[in-house]
Amino acid sequence: MKKILMPILAAGSILAFSASALSADYIIDTKGAHASINFKIKHAGFSWLTGRFNNFDGRFSYDKSDISASNIKVNIDTSSIDSNHAKRDKHLRSDDFLDVEKYPTASFSSNKFIDKGNGKMEIIGDLTFHGVTKSISINAEKIAEGNRKDKYLAGFSGTTELILKDFNIKKSLGAASTSVYMDLHIEGIRQ
Repeated sequence: MKKILMPILAAGSILAFSASALSADYIIDTKGAHASINFKIKHAGFSWLTGRFNNFDGRFSYDKSDISASNIKVNIDTSSIDSNHAKRDKHLRSDDFLDVEKYPTASFSSNKFIDKGNGKMEIIGDLTFHGVTKSISINAEKIAEGNRKDKYLAGFSGTTELILKDFNIKKSLGAASTSVYMDLHIEGIRQ
């Protein structure tokens, strides 16, 4: 029995090691300014108001041989919203919109990665924002991965649309401004 069991256990260990060796863990490079969480929303239907969240952090695991084994987790400091206009940013931080005193952070945690081919993927996960947790979908693509200087990097971009009322933001900005469009860019440093 031992002669049969030992090779099976050894083979199982090798397979488990091989599978985990294909997946790599990364820290999102926010310190090097190689990542951004940007947004845009229509301003009364006349133009686009754009901005970003300056402070966030996160980690992801990426397995290019099995995209479905990948995952990502991001935390956002909501008070770091920056629309390049101090008076407007103060209003955005108020309880009319983000209510940053009550909800100082937002977070996203993936549940599923779907490989769409040619570096494209759909990331489905839970966004907790303004006291509401809701499943969202991000259309993403891998930009590139490889060695740069003494680091191994992987970069991705993605987009998603958030409907304000879905996250209990009740302040009306008019019929043309019910959704905010997110434009996401991350570069990770392999650990």
